[in-house]
Amino acid sequence: MNGVSYRPGTRVRLRPSRRADIMDLALTGRIAEVAAVEEDFEGQVHVAVVLEGDPGRDLGAASQIGHRFFFAPDELEPLPGTDGGPPAHRVLVAGVGNLFLADDGFGPEAAALLARRTLPDGVHVADFGIRGMDLAYRMLDGYDTVVLLDATPHGQPPGTLSVIEPDLDALPAAGAPEAHAMDPVKVLGLARQLGDGRLPRVLVVGCEPEVRMRGDEVDVVVGLSEPVREAVTRSVPFVESLVADILADAAERR
Repeated sequence: MNGVSYRPGTRVRLRPSRRADIMDLALTGRIAEVAAVEEDFEGQVHVAVVLEGDPGRDLGAASQIGHRFFFAPDELEPLPGTDGGPPAHRVLVAGVGNLFLADDGFGPEAAALLARRTLPDGVHVADFGIRGMDLAYRMLDGYDTVVLLDATPHGQPPGTLSVIEPDLDALPAAGAPEAHAMDPVKVLGLARQLGDGRLPRVLVVGCEPEVRMRGDEVDVVVGLSEPVREAVTRSVPFVESLVADILADAAERR
């Protein structure tokens, strides 16, 4: 539109025209990200967007109801200083884990803290909790790198942070999808199956737990142990530094 390409990942400001309905007009000036470009049966092009900061954008297929808004291309304004194109390298930072299983809640807690920070364009933070299927679909939404925040026991002192790059070629065949479970290996296997074998680069920022639960205990345990809670705070600059390295490396390769 006027020399500007709109595609998934493009960040825009909403400028509804006078012909828009009251709901669209209420969004005037809001920042959004293009989710899809679609054409109706009459040949009209519509751009589906999700509002910046809307946590419902990560609800998988359910996000298409009530969380996507449609505008004509001429109702979208590229953000100042941009050409309207998508970021050169898109990064998804995904918190995974169960808040009711003690230190397994590291990922969601770290994602919630990181989401309050101002991050580079193209970096999106979301808490997926135990929504494994939603994460599998979201991983294939045009991201170049996915960073998982998770509690990962590997024999280190509790609260130790580490970066792991799993061998995606060694993933087992995907089993039955689980809508309300979060086994990262199964999620990656499902994403690979959905993406016809193609996956973005995956890194895991793991935190050594102190309190480990299997999930079949009688009682739930809400809250992190002291070492892991302290690690949540340290994870913010840790992940920001990792993302900066990812983006710098991508820029060098261009």
